[in-house]
Amino acid sequence: MNGAESLVRTLVDSEVDVCFTNPGTSEMHFVAALDRVPGMRCVLGLFEGVATGAADGYYRMSGRPAATLLHLGPGLANGLANLHNARRAGSGIVNIVGDHATYHQQYDAPLASDCAGVARPMSHWVHSSASAQAVAADGATAVQVARTAPGQIATLILPADTAWNEAKAAAPALPVPARPEVDSSAVDAAARLLLADGPNALLLGGVALRAESLEIAGRIAAKTGCRLLAENMNARLQRGAGRVQVQRIPYPVEQAVAMLADLRGLVQVGSKPPVGFFAYPDKPSILTPDDCTLTVMGTAADDLHAALEALAEAVGAGSGVAPAHTAELARPQIPGGALTPESVGLVLAALMPEQAIIVDEAVTTGRGFHAPTAVAAPHEWLSSRGGAIGYCLPCATGAAVACPDRKVIALSGDGSAMYTVQSLWTMARESLDVLVLVFANRGYQILRGELKGVGVADPGPNAVRMLTVDQPVLDFVALASGQGIAAERVTDVDGLVAAMRRGLGERGPRLIEVVLP
Repeated sequence: MNGAESLVRTLVDSEVDVCFTNPGTSEMHFVAALDRVPGMRCVLGLFEGVATGAADGYYRMSGRPAATLLHLGPGLANGLANLHNARRAGSGIVNIVGDHATYHQQYDAPLASDCAGVARPMSHWVHSSASAQAVAADGATAVQVARTAPGQIATLILPADTAWNEAKAAAPALPVPARPEVDSSAVDAAARLLLADGPNALLLGGVALRAESLEIAGRIAAKTGCRLLAENMNARLQRGAGRVQVQRIPYPVEQAVAMLADLRGLVQVGSKPPVGFFAYPDKPSILTPDDCTLTVMGTAADDLHAALEALAEAVGAGSGVAPAHTAELARPQIPGGALTPESVGLVLAALMPEQAIIVDEAVTTGRGFHAPTAVAAPHEWLSSRGGAIGYCLPCATGAAVACPDRKVIALSGDGSAMYTVQSLWTMARESLDVLVLVFANRGYQILRGELKGVGVADPGPNAVRMLTVDQPVLDFVALASGQGIAAERVTDVDGLVAAMRRGLGERGPRLIEVVLP
């Protein structure tokens, strides 16, 4: 048994049984070990950002880390943007990064780099194995780190000789650390705030956005009258009919400030304080009023469900209290006519199947989707916590691997889709049940809004060229077909409805290019 085989056995024994890969020469012994050790599913991505983004989506939906296999520092660097998104989402990932053999590193070969330095900003734990004998134990530690709540990024650097040299055996799986309990004083402070004069609110994040925890939050809201809020982008939000609704804080600063303007108290439950996504001239960074009292009742790593149960008891919102803000199924009537963000949102709300997984990077088109879909069939909504573009298609890929019995609907802008368009090939190769909607507005529309936000009301020709993706127009039907995915283009609501019904009525990947006026 060599070091690579001992590592693969350790990963499988530690319940890491999916590996999203883009290997190179230094990883060939790990690749060979994948044939000798049963139990590891290997999913190839044609770009490292596909592998890291898929590992993010897999963790969000399975609760278990996947491994990635990346080629030296440059391969890791190609995957960093989606590791940033995964880190922000609290997703656990075990990165295996090949490196030059220990004795070869002194010669500064062309692909030599500081792998640890590249990894460190997006990792909670970085380690380079010193010998083949140490690899298995290092792998077990990496898995333990990745499974530490809420989920962490562990990067294990594997020099080639530590992979090919002789090793003894796999290492046993290490225990998963329990989530810390929220201190009772924090629960008491939250109860006092919610029982004081309002308006007050709970700002929920992390696992507090799962249905069971939302039900408790709904009881607390029924008893205290508090609002239920969520950050604008969330790793995994369970919503739809039968579930307690939360309001997302809007992305535009002006809208967020207006929503929160009358708040007197805010309890953070696994969330960060409300701040602007960016700074703008003459606009606030902190979105809550100056006289609003903020208190923290648990971080994303804590046992938030137990903390909400304790808070419910403290405010008298026991199991006999009916939760407020529970959504009832109300599929909207599908409009006809032109495609608009509003009409697309109504179509999505009317047609999405039960337990659909929505992966959202429709950065501008999708801002209005949340209102009509709040009363759609029960579903889950995954957003880009880190804001790095190119998250949607890889995340949808990983979510579909994790949940093969559920329909995944990926909502992407055209500019966003081009960052990781290679994901379509992986969807086709793995026969993943993903319906991709690409909203083709022929530009980075989000950035047009950002120009206005910083005071540029009338951009000139150079600025406009930087914000458009026409000349030539991107052909997503051709891009999808060339990677083995059935695709079609729609230009009106009737066409979208027919295309979505086709895509939802059959298994396997399919793409719809939604051309917006």
